[in-house]
Amino acid sequence: MKVIVTVKRVVDYNAKVRIKADGSGVDRSNLKMSMNPFDEIAVEEAIRLKEKGKADEIVVVSIGPSEAADTIRTALAMGVDRGILVRCDGEVESLAVAKILKSICVAEQPGLVITGKQAIDDDAGQTGPMLAALLGWAQATRVYRLDVSDRTARVERETDTGLETIDVCLPAVVTTDLRLNEPRFASLPSIMKARKKPIEEKTAADLGVDTTPRVTVLGVKEPATRAAGIKVESVAELLDKLQQAEVI
Repeated sequence: MKVIVTVKRVVDYNAKVRIKADGSGVDRSNLKMSMNPFDEIAVEEAIRLKEKGKADEIVVVSIGPSEAADTIRTALAMGVDRGILVRCDGEVESLAVAKILKSICVAEQPGLVITGKQAIDDDAGQTGPMLAALLGWAQATRVYRLDVSDRTARVERETDTGLETIDVCLPAVVTTDLRLNEPRFASLPSIMKARKKPIEEKTAADLGVDTTPRVTVLGVKEPATRAAGIKVESVAELLDKLQQAEVI
């Protein structure tokens, strides 16, 4: 079985994000970029499936600028077999990403697509479900545990009320949650070998996808500064303050 894994190049989660002076978006200059943490988990899960003999080939796909090739190289160093970079400058919305991935899935014919449940830059969480809908495949989101057989995948997923276990027919799209696994670190020899692994480059136009944004960003600003707290002398005063704030 072939597995496709998607990865996104995002601002590193440890970096301090700054807003552009004109309020048009996030200033990414001189910021450390890295693989989306949820996508790291997706890559790790695909590699574990191959180590168990459940997958024959893993293909990693990234959509973005030429620098996204570095993110693909990271996945290749972890153990992925080959990569596909779809060159797109500027922001690409979730629906366009899903359409691009659909074209790649039609060409590659994978048995399973694994994506992170969301990217930490836009937190949309839309690409996986949209891709499943466009392909007409089964889907399972927020996966906590994954067990793949020949024709089905048993998935334990997190819900607001606990864990849910479902069986989905393959091919399918699954999105990973944080507690699925702990991603490995790539060793130095693996990083060196990754330089020789192939990365195929395409464009959205090659795949017949229009990436023109459908959403206009009116402005981006820092969240309001949180007001300082106060101390109360008694429970009665606390209840009075909560009632004034219409909390209770």
